Amino acid sequence: MKRKFWGRRIAGFILLGIAAVLLFSFIVMSLWNNILAGVLHISAITFWQALGILILAKILFGGFRGGWHGHHGYRRKQMFEKWQNMTPEEREKFREEWESRCGRWRRPVQTERQGGGE
Repeated sequence: MKRKFWGRRIAGFILLGIAAVLLFSFIVMSLWNNILAGVLHISAITFWQALGILILAKILFGGFRGGWHGHHGYRRKQMFEKWQNMTPEEREKFREEWESRCGRWRRPVQTERQGGGE
């Protein structure tokens, strides 16, 4: 009984993946033909050419290792380990450098509450 369930589930994922690839190919074809053909005056492409463009983009920009998502988890884990091994002084220096570069790491300013009678 469980074997049938897993078989159906795997088949469903495969069909879902194929459907996603076909949908993305159709979207690439539609965008290319409706935008690029009119703006840049280039020829329209077929569905199979759009699929080829997707595969080419994957090869050129995504590589073959790590699937479509790359190695973001590995880099995040590596940075987390580096952060854990830093001393408090090194962490503060790191924060200050990033604050000076982009300002996104600023900590909220803490204001002291003043007493009502003072």
